[in-house]
Amino acid sequence: MKSKKRTLRLNSKERFIYTIGVISFIALFVTTIFFETQISNLKMNIEKINYQIENQEKKNQSLTMQVNELTSYENVSAVIEDLGLAYNNENIIVINK
Repeated sequence: MKSKKRTLRLNSKERFIYTIGVISFIALFVTTIFFETQISNLKMNIEKINYQIENQEKKNQSLTMQVNELTSYENVSAVIEDLGLAYNNENIIVINK
């Protein structure tokens, strides 16, 4: 017996529909990868900015501590004595609210 090869014949409308389906699937796949890479890049940029913010906050804390040390009463009185000035309580004005 001869085996008949059966071929699937598609008309032009079916071929068009299948082609559009394959192209849509490929386009969806490519756009998904594109947007995932964009999201990944944004996340990396956010992490870099957060790292810079943390470093700047540490610097600010260090500078604040230095300012507090320099404006302490002992340092101010030492500077006053070095300049030959005197500490006078009568010049202090208290404002009550």
